[in-house]
Amino acid sequence: MLKPILLVEDNPKDLELTLVALEKTNLANEVVIVRDGAEALDYLYCRGPHESRARGNPAVVLLDLKLPKVDGLEVLEKVKSDPELQSVPVVMLTSSREERDLLRSYKLGVNAYVVKPVGFREFIDSIQDLGIFWAVLNEPPPGSARSRRK
Repeated sequence: MLKPILLVEDNPKDLELTLVALEKTNLANEVVIVRDGAEALDYLYCRGPHESRARGNPAVVLLDLKLPKVDGLEVLEKVKSDPELQSVPVVMLTSSREERDLLRSYKLGVNAYVVKPVGFREFIDSIQDLGIFWAVLNEPPPGSARSRRK
């Protein structure tokens, strides 16, 4: 069974574009959509509206930086400081080009920081590349659920 991709995005336009791009990759992974940082944490910790979901970590978290309730940096910090979640790849997918956001993200352990391109074609290409890399090509660390399946 393939692990899902967790997409954390509050902007409806960016959400729609990201879903279109992921669909074009023909990945079989389910895409789980949450719209704020608090819901992302609920999903990852199987609590609240996500307490009955199948256990297991996502293949990758595509995480927006500027989110309602709990921002992306707080989500990233919680994920990377938790031994159960720290091996989950997190890709910051943001429109922020601010150096402090970039530096803080890497300090907290982000796996990649991608600035959302302005052009439609660029955006689609970027998301397709991300989806294929993290859901198919990336080799997870030994001991993670995906590496044990092989």
